[in-house]
Amino acid sequence: MAGDDLSAYVAELGRRLPARVVEELADGLMETYERHLSAGLSAACAADRAVAEFGDVDQITSEFVLQSAGRRTAHALLKTGPVVGLFWGVALVATRIWAWPVPAAARFAIGPVLLLVVATLVRAASSRDDLRRTRLAVYGGIGLVVLDVTMISSALLLAPTILWITGLAVSASLLRTSFAIRSLPKILRSS
Repeated sequence: MAGDDLSAYVAELGRRLPARVVEELADGLMETYERHLSAGLSAACAADRAVAEFGDVDQITSEFVLQSAGRRTAHALLKTGPVVGLFWGVALVATRIWAWPVPAAARFAIGPVLLLVVATLVRAASSRDDLRRTRLAVYGGIGLVVLDVTMISSALLLAPTILWITGLAVSASLLRTSFAIRSLPKILRSS
């Protein structure tokens, strides 16, 4: 019966966490189980103690989700949003964006796309029990990269003059883009 309990525990972890993580946890669980057996506990008691030491599946999953690269990246990208947005807002007003030769459809598309990206990042950042949901940070990060590149290229190609605030907005977008691109492989590896 003890082996079945441990197998069920590991199987439940396998439904919630990446295989490589579950493999490491299973190894540690078996070592703990064997240590309790060698201390003279029955198989059932050794299994119960090993599981108790590791914690329940919800608790373990929650800890992995809270420390996931996707969740951390989503938080960081969301925190940069207001600052980068402020720089761009001031730059666009200062360079009179309403006079730029930009099609109306493109002007109106930026807002809904930005809202979708922010909603995706909020979903990834607010995950507490689903590691897969933190992978949404990949899509949110890609969305921000696309938006930042769009803003940078638009400003550099269409603005009648490049002001210091535009340079600041471009720099902030480039830093955020660099961070997002560097973070994407970490997110994919961790989930």
